[in-house]
Amino acid sequence: MKELTIKTNDAGQRLDRFLGKAVPLLPDSLLQKYIRTRRVKVNGRPAKRDYRVAAGDTVALYIRDEFFEAPREENSYLKIAVPRLDIVYEDENLLLADKRPGVLCHSAGKWDYNTLLANIQAYAFQKGEWDPRGEHSFAPALCNRIDRNTGGIVIAAKNAEALRLVNEKIRDREIEKRYLCVVHGRPKPPEGRLEGFIFKDAKKNQVYVRDKPEPGARTAVTDYRLLQSRNGLSLVECTLHTGRTHQIRAQMAHAGWPLLGDGKYGSERENRRRGETEGQALYSYALRFVFPTDAGMLNYLRGREFRVEKVDFVEKYFPP
Repeated sequence: MKELTIKTNDAGQRLDRFLGKAVPLLPDSLLQKYIRTRRVKVNGRPAKRDYRVAAGDTVALYIRDEFFEAPREENSYLKIAVPRLDIVYEDENLLLADKRPGVLCHSAGKWDYNTLLANIQAYAFQKGEWDPRGEHSFAPALCNRIDRNTGGIVIAAKNAEALRLVNEKIRDREIEKRYLCVVHGRPKPPEGRLEGFIFKDAKKNQVYVRDKPEPGARTAVTDYRLLQSRNGLSLVECTLHTGRTHQIRAQMAHAGWPLLGDGKYGSERENRRRGETEGQALYSYALRFVFPTDAGMLNYLRGREFRVEKVDFVEKYFPP
């Protein structure tokens, strides 16, 4: 049980709104439930959510201690009452989630409870598969990341051994990732390989493609295959052989086929003309566990491929 004393600056607020600010980790739905079930008392008596707190009031909260911790990325899962996940595949070791465009994988420099990681941790916690109080060092973790405005499959590890193995396989290029994208123009030839060198400007969070090596630039290799063309746009499948920041976006633009909706590497004028200004048409739609070498306890995944059920921009611009 925790007690809060209302100060002058907090007086006059509704009880539920005051508690929403005072206990930010407590989910709104759980807060309302606790008020209804009399686990919140004011001056020793149950109070309704629209009670106006007054200076000097004592608010007693009969809730778990962890809700009173300072909000940070590590405890963001507490704020999520109903996890929002599109699960592509799940077993006792891994979860493959279809991250929707606009969703962050991790907090971007400040506390943000509605990230993909927080939802996955809340899901594991509520299922009883993860006990944060019992685990002294491990928490469900993401093995790969996808840009905020890009969608696609993200791998989450449920235990430390799975995390170690997947990170090793990603590093050794034993997990194949294929992307769908819509680009302006028509790639020629219709199938090929883009090879170059990518230099990253960390301050601008932007990369630059070079045709020749230069200090600080890293090799970037992308295979592409034209699937369809229609109305000045093309649907292209890309396979990454390296995993550089903004690799597909930058290399396709450098080749003369910028992604639809890409405001950083594409054409703002063309994007506005087509009404696409909210993010690039890029989706990590397929994932295959190649595993040419031993994968330990994950060997059962060797050769298996997983795909997302649908990609919105494909249905919009290239319907069957």
